[in-house]
Amino acid sequence: MAAAWLNMAIALVLAPLLVGIIQRTKALVAGRTGAPLLQPYHDLAKLLRKGAVYSRTTTWVFRAGPVVGLASVLSALVLLPFGSAPALLSFEGDLVLLAYLLGLMRFFTVVAALDTGSSFEGMGASREVQFAALAEPALFLGLATLARQTGSLSLSGIFASVSGDGWLHAGPALALVAVALGIVFLAENCRIPFDDPATHLELTMIHEVMVLDHGGPDLAFILYGASLKLWILGALLVGLVLPVRTGHAGADNAVTLAGMFALAVGVGLVESMMARLRLLRVPQLLVGAAVLSAFAFVLILG
Repeated sequence: MAAAWLNMAIALVLAPLLVGIIQRTKALVAGRTGAPLLQPYHDLAKLLRKGAVYSRTTTWVFRAGPVVGLASVLSALVLLPFGSAPALLSFEGDLVLLAYLLGLMRFFTVVAALDTGSSFEGMGASREVQFAALAEPALFLGLATLARQTGSLSLSGIFASVSGDGWLHAGPALALVAVALGIVFLAENCRIPFDDPATHLELTMIHEVMVLDHGGPDLAFILYGASLKLWILGALLVGLVLPVRTGHAGADNAVTLAGMFALAVGVGLVESMMARLRLLRVPQLLVGAAVLSAFAFVLILG
């Protein structure tokens, strides 16, 4: 239990650092000095010191969106195993609850955007929901494949059972799931090639357009929640690709943490070398991720 609390604290403290590593990697590849590695922390602190401005058009839904979104992702973090340590809360079927908590976060972000009455934010909300509806089957099928392979319906049980021997016996299926989860990771966190968190082009914005009217602490909650979501989905991917079990909890956590930082560097490299996909191509890639997960499930059944 102490290890689970420690992992929870590590996630709460280091989640914004992943965003800083991505930004720093992109700056180095582009030959720029770039922002400091700890810039996300400074941004959060600055926003928390500011006040929030609310339009007379909005209702309580707009104010509740960032709070409920952050509460949802914090609840999902409780269900997340890390390294060889189990989650703080574990039970059969918690993988379904994790997906639904992330969905609840998205739902309140979308309804808060719609509550502004802006057709511009409504456009971004429509795109967000469309792409999420295509990404969720890939996530569910991927988790179902892992559950079938390990014989557990709990995230802690699943990732405790994933090992090097499992990769030897079911390597192709696990590789397909890893690719599918990688695609979902990029899509759910609004990273290139699906979305550009730094874009200012109105016709191509997806997630960023939904939070344009938020400011101050509300925007800080949204940004911090987004970094925690990045951590959660990244931990699922790293836990599958790097199933290190040395028998020492500290060493296992250190390897997993190094994998998280390497994943952030990888995202920065991908965003430095790739351009955004056309919006018409995004659904095709997400459907492809679902097909990969489905193939993996069939391989496990066979």
